[in-house]
Amino acid sequence: MSDYSTIGIFFVLTLVFPLAAMASSWLFRPKPASGPQKLAPYECGVDTQGKTWVRMKVNYFLYALIFLAFDVEVLFLFPWAVKFQALGLFAFVEMLIFIAILVIGLWYAWKKGALEWY
Repeated sequence: MSDYSTIGIFFVLTLVFPLAAMASSWLFRPKPASGPQKLAPYECGVDTQGKTWVRMKVNYFLYALIFLAFDVEVLFLFPWAVKFQALGLFAFVEMLIFIAILVIGLWYAWKKGALEWY
């Protein structure tokens, strides 16, 4: 077999397997009964009252992004802490610079009001 036929076989398999999985799940699924209850909106078992489209404050998303940034910081700190003694003074100074940059970012977000929940 040539290299191109192998690539072609893999291409066909990447198309066949997902399509076969979707087709078999559609074929063997339980068929629900249709009716007004089936067409009703579902939200935690409680019918909605009033407007269902509510605007959310941007501060919640900013808070989540700041949390994500500090979560990634922890991912960098754990391996550094495990190998702390083997890395030496240069790695210690590098980590101090990294933490200083993150503290400046936290200070900026705090100053701009991104951490306010009002």
